[in-house]
Amino acid sequence: MVTLGYFLASEPFGPRELVDQAVRAERAGFERLWISDHFHPWNDAQGNSPFVWGTIGALSQAVDLPITTAVTCPTVRIHPAIIAQAAATAAVQCEGRFILGVGSGEALNEHIFGDPWPNAPIRLRMLEEAIGLIRRLHRGGVVNHDGEFYHIEDARIYTLPEDPVPIYVSGFGTRSTRLAARLGDGFCTAMPDRDLVDLFRAEGGGTKPVQAGTKVSWSQDDTGLEYAQRLWSNELLPGQLNQTLPRPADFEAAMPLISTRAVANNFATGADPDMHLAHLRQYIDAGVDELYIQQIGPDLDGFFTAYEKDILPALR
Repeated sequence: MVTLGYFLASEPFGPRELVDQAVRAERAGFERLWISDHFHPWNDAQGNSPFVWGTIGALSQAVDLPITTAVTCPTVRIHPAIIAQAAATAAVQCEGRFILGVGSGEALNEHIFGDPWPNAPIRLRMLEEAIGLIRRLHRGGVVNHDGEFYHIEDARIYTLPEDPVPIYVSGFGTRSTRLAARLGDGFCTAMPDRDLVDLFRAEGGGTKPVQAGTKVSWSQDDTGLEYAQRLWSNELLPGQLNQTLPRPADFEAAMPLISTRAVANNFATGADPDMHLAHLRQYIDAGVDELYIQQIGPDLDGFFTAYEKDILPALR
């Protein structure tokens, strides 16, 4: 049976709004939380991007739900040793109910210091080294490391949870999915792709948890589709654009490539429960264990009421 969680989007909402949504999600019957980790929003219309670790600290005091970052890039913008410390603190704050979701990142967030943006194979090598370093630091004691990409000297994390923080790895293609199967304690994806889930399990993932996140735009009228088009059509950009475009302005320039029909075909919008259920069941049919749902539009009252009354019970 799939576990249903709420997806906190740091790009269109500020930290206080995210905490409020988490409280409402817990009351509505959502069982877990995903939260995105960005320096920039995808486009200026989204308008936010709070520091995720500050928000997680507030969430730890407001709700009792498990929290996963979806996902943190521990390779360029923030050194993996700092991510290791942040994740350890979050796990202590959440009394063990914290999972570090990691991925190879996007230029949108990672280019800000002027570092060159590596190609995908190098990014995955960086991610593998970063994961190993984070795990060494989470075991405690003094760590020295002189690797291909990272160097630390006499580093020790003093505030540690009782158990090491689980690390789930994001995958959107075969190469990253194989890496997730080999290294991750679980798998994160944003696509209802049965082939990727099966690949993860076959390549070593076995029965490890598979998490997936998706977005819906619940509304009583056509504005749900309008919000999905204006705020999140970037998700449908082809090829490597989501990984390589460096600025929100570049995404805004590319988003007119996505038609309204494409948005309508890829997002559940409006108030019809059957449309929402059909959209979400794609992920369940793909074999995910945990499904996280984000509300795009502003009608949070309508969303949480509908999901508490109709959608969540039907999926369970």
